[in-house]
Amino acid sequence: MSDGHRLVVDRVACAGHGMCYGTAPDLIDCDEQGDPILPDRMLTGAEADAAEAAVLACPERALTLVPAS
Repeated sequence: MSDGHRLVVDRVACAGHGMCYGTAPDLIDCDEQGDPILPDRMLTGAEADAAEAAVLACPERALTLVPAS
């Protein structure tokens, strides 16, 4: 995965399984309700790789990597 991607979550689709922050704990945190807290910036190459793993781990497909526009 290359730089210039942003991680976004569909809050309606997210069921709070925690797979995203379990997969990428250095990148994604969670709030008191178990909802993911995502970095509000473009990701570096290594972060984008971790984010891609979190996207693939999400059973609800609520996470998406969006390229910079």
